[in-house]
Amino acid sequence: MSGIDGKVVAITGASSGIGEATALELAGRGAAIVLGARRTDRLAALAGRIRADGGRAQVVATDVTRRADLTRLVAVAVETFGRLDVLVSNAGIARTAPVSDLDVDSWDAMIDVNVRGVLHGIAAALPVFRQQGRGHLVTTVSTSGLKIVPTQAVYAGTKNAVRTLLEALRQESTDGVLRTTSISPGFVRTELVDSVEDPEIREQMQRRMGELGIDPAAVARAIAFAIEQPDDVEIGDLTIRPTSQG
Repeated sequence: MSGIDGKVVAITGASSGIGEATALELAGRGAAIVLGARRTDRLAALAGRIRADGGRAQVVATDVTRRADLTRLVAVAVETFGRLDVLVSNAGIARTAPVSDLDVDSWDAMIDVNVRGVLHGIAAALPVFRQQGRGHLVTTVSTSGLKIVPTQAVYAGTKNAVRTLLEALRQESTDGVLRTTSISPGFVRTELVDSVEDPEIREQMQRRMGELGIDPAAVARAIAFAIEQPDDVEIGDLTIRPTSQG
C-alpha cells in the first residue's frame, strides 16, 4: 500500500486547476477526497468523475474567507470518512497592479483569500490533527514570493506571509503530530490570472501562461510526493516551475 491509499484529504480551491488535478491524482491513488470550493456545480462533476473510477469523494460548498465554511469542510471529512489526514489549502486569487494604483479592494481580497483563508483552514484542521495524533497541512504558495517583480507586490506579500506562517508552525510542531508542506508553483496552466482586472495585464499574463505554463498534474504529483512520505519525513518546501521559466 502506498502512503496515500486510505488517507482522507480535504482540498480547497478544488473546482479547477491545481486543486482539481490534485483531487484526481490522490483519488487515483486510493485517497478519499473532500472537495471544497464555491463553484459546487464543478465540484459535483469532479466528484462524479472520481466515483465513476471507483474512488470516494464528497462535496462541500466552501468560501475560504468564511471561517464557518472551513469548519464545515473538516467536519464533513470526519463525519463521512472518520478522520482527516491532510488539508490541501489551494484556494487563491491574484490581482496585479502597481502599488501606486492604490487598489485597496484588491489588496483586501487577496489578504482575505490567500492569507485569512489559510488561517481558517489551520484553525479548523489543527484541533482534529491534535486529537488524532497526526495530520498534514499542504499549502499552495507561489514562486512570486521567491522572485519579486513589479505589479505583484501585494500578491507576493500574501504568499510570503503564508510561507512564514507555515515555517513558524513547523517549528512549533516538532512533536511528530503535524507536518507542513509549502508548494511553490511557477507558471501553471490554470485560471488564476483570469481574475486580474486590468485587461492589458491579464492578456499578457494569460499569453505568457499559455506559452510557458506546465500542466497542473505536475504540481499534483509533487503534492502526492509530499503526502506519501513516511510519517517521520516532512517535505517542507517544494518549488515546481517550467524549465523555461526565468
